Amino acid sequence: MDDSQPLKDQSELKRRPLTPLRLIRGLTCLSVFLSTAFMFLVYFGPPVAILMRLVSIRHCRKATFFLFALWLALWPFLFEKINGTKVVLSGDTVPARERILIVANHRTEVDWMYLWDLALRKGSLGSIKYILKSSLMKLPIFGWGFHILEFIPVERKWELDEPILREALSTFQDPQDALWLALFPEGTDFTEQKCQKSQKFAAEVGLPVLTNVLLPKTRGFCTCLEVLRDSLDAVYDVTIAYKHQCPSFLDNVFGVNPLEVHIHVRRIPTNTIPASDSEAATWLLDTFHGKDQMLSDFKAQGHFPNEGTEEDLSTLKCIVNFAVVISLTALFTYLTFFSSVWFRIYVSLACASLASVTYFKFRPSLDNSFVQAMVNCKKISVL
Repeated sequence: MDDSQPLKDQSELKRRPLTPLRLIRGLTCLSVFLSTAFMFLVYFGPPVAILMRLVSIRHCRKATFFLFALWLALWPFLFEKINGTKVVLSGDTVPARERILIVANHRTEVDWMYLWDLALRKGSLGSIKYILKSSLMKLPIFGWGFHILEFIPVERKWELDEPILREALSTFQDPQDALWLALFPEGTDFTEQKCQKSQKFAAEVGLPVLTNVLLPKTRGFCTCLEVLRDSLDAVYDVTIAYKHQCPSFLDNVFGVNPLEVHIHVRRIPTNTIPASDSEAATWLLDTFHGKDQMLSDFKAQGHFPNEGTEEDLSTLKCIVNFAVVISLTALFTYLTFFSSVWFRIYVSLACASLASVTYFKFRPSLDNSFVQAMVNCKKISVL
């Protein structure tokens, strides 16, 4: 009886049970996130992300980043404070508020969400952007947000994606704009079937055979580096691992998994990465070879080297942020359903405008030239 007890305890540690309390709590959190996202988008989206952009792209982005960070901070609060997931950061201690390109492995469908825990600690939560598959832009409500936040949708066909990627990246070259651009070079989340296919291809072309990551696609990385190199402070090589199982989105919502998320960060100054595409591609392949070894070591040891590089989130700050978001959502809800009919008309028009700009991929880009043109017109009319 005593010999079997440790095995039972270890098995129980792999996943929390989905109790009625966790089910109710998860559904409540999901409804809160959806309602707050909707109200933030319809009340702030058109005036801040569309109209303000006509006056100044820079100030539009600052306002959007601030509001996005308010809402997005709900997720680390859920993960670390409500669900009790332990987020362990290790590796290099990185400066706050840098302009960076993140190169991360893709273990599961929710890796990108745990980058928020790092970004929140670095004061860069609102500036995070993703290169993501275009089908996600069609999600109700969230697709509007992805468009406003200038995420870059790709089709995973290079001949179609290259001009789209270059055009989008060219708008991020201003070093005064905050930027955390996240790239998952594997192109898809890791599975054993995909790994076997990747290993077969690697063996055929003479590349390293990897066991914990897929071979990275290098062209997107090289393009990001080429277009943004002069305006970036660093590239962050981020390696993500889970104890003991990889979570799904619903695991995150209901708090049954994961118990621990381990994030290792290696900071590489941009000027130390080779400039030529061929050498940069080799650098990326070597980086993923290092990730593969690091994940093997993690499986054996249960941790990454140099843990504890970042402090825990402040519970007080998380609660204050939550209270602000809920208060604004309550106010917007009251205005929409219990106030003047003009607010309901505004919400309807806002939904139509957000759906339209997302569908037609419209982003005003007149910036200060629009204001200058208006000033010049007034001067001419006066003369």
